[in-house]
Amino acid sequence: MSAESTALLTDMYEFTMIDAALKSGHAERETVFELFGRRLPEIRRYGVVAGTARILDALESFRFGDAELAYLREKGTLSEAALDYLGDYRFSGSISGYAEGECYFAGSPLLTVSGTFAECVLLETLLLSIMNHDCAIATAASRMTTAAHGRPCLEMGARRTHEAAAVAAARATVVGGFVGTSIMEAGRSYGIDTIGTAAHSFTLLYDSEEDAFDAQVASLGPGTTLLVDTYDVERGVERAVAAARRAGGELGAVRLDSGDLIAQAFRVRKQLDDLGASTTKITVTSDLDEYAIAALGAAPVDAYGVGTKVVTGSGRPTAQLVYKLVAHRDADGSWVNVQKKSESKTSLGGRKFAGRVLEAGHAVSELVLATHDEDVAREHLRKRRARPLQVDLVRDGTISDEHRGAEALAAARDRHEASRAELPYPAWRLSAGDPGIPTEHVRL
Repeated sequence: MSAESTALLTDMYEFTMIDAALKSGHAERETVFELFGRRLPEIRRYGVVAGTARILDALESFRFGDAELAYLREKGTLSEAALDYLGDYRFSGSISGYAEGECYFAGSPLLTVSGTFAECVLLETLLLSIMNHDCAIATAASRMTTAAHGRPCLEMGARRTHEAAAVAAARATVVGGFVGTSIMEAGRSYGIDTIGTAAHSFTLLYDSEEDAFDAQVASLGPGTTLLVDTYDVERGVERAVAAARRAGGELGAVRLDSGDLIAQAFRVRKQLDDLGASTTKITVTSDLDEYAIAALGAAPVDAYGVGTKVVTGSGRPTAQLVYKLVAHRDADGSWVNVQKKSESKTSLGGRKFAGRVLEAGHAVSELVLATHDEDVAREHLRKRRARPLQVDLVRDGTISDEHRGAEALAAARDRHEASRAELPYPAWRLSAGDPGIPTEHVRL
């Protein structure tokens, strides 16, 4: 794959389907595809939409240049007609979907992709790979920020996942409410605040813990965060506070990365207060997940650094989303709704429009309307007092800039906070249970 192109982030069967459809004359048939989940992953009571901005960036680069076409020709699988089609490929259809940061439920039409069969089917793997990853990470992050009750969560998981996934995961955690990341590329690419000071290796490098702390404070200032559990925590706290004061200031924070974090947090808070370092904060790390964060809720902790669990979806690394053809026009131009009917994999045919039904400001159901008439759908949503959930992402091949970039990421984080706040209290629980709100399907 050339560095500029995302076109080969595509499964082979998408190419062979296009080739066959071109030969049969069906490739240009107008279609509607939808990306959705038949059910939420186990234990999840809601999902969080993330990845749409990355999809728009990837779509802009979805071009078959000389290198991509040469590879496909060398494979010998596709006809010259198919290769010619790919060489001219530009997505000219439209994509609408849930705004990034929205909560979603089973059957929610997260993306609706309309255009010819050939141009829409070719995007299946690209769309699914991004959204299955990013939605899973954002949902895990949301559960963790819920458990944190307003205390900041910081992403530190780059070393626990693929290098490219680490950058995407950092962005998705921000959608779910995280406020910083350790991975610098995410800071550069998405404008996320970057965090981090020193590891145990830095302390071990020096002849004494005092020397290590003095060196870090000299470089980063007394407001830095010192890791105090390389040797003995109590001695480490004493030395950390003293190092900051030798530099003429108060220590910013101490970090605890091992042992019984709850007990240690109480002991360290008392020790800091007794030393007169009442403004020094406590950050905890060490393989945290939403349950560990919830358990630390009563402890005097000021921030959480989360690594492995958040970048791997906290045990649910995929959002289990699918991409299916739901309608196409027939020979006379009429819409034909289509759907799978195989056992356990059924879906509802027809284009969908969605809204969240609210009562007294709280969500009571997800309303999914099957109709090809947008005006009828919007009127029905209005009558049901349902907040519309879908926005235009691509219109006739033109990509919306409103939904990507640093400002869009900040807006997605705020949107998620508001969307989550709409949900009834049971949706916030970390335990297994029913979805936070039911999904109501209506065919108009």
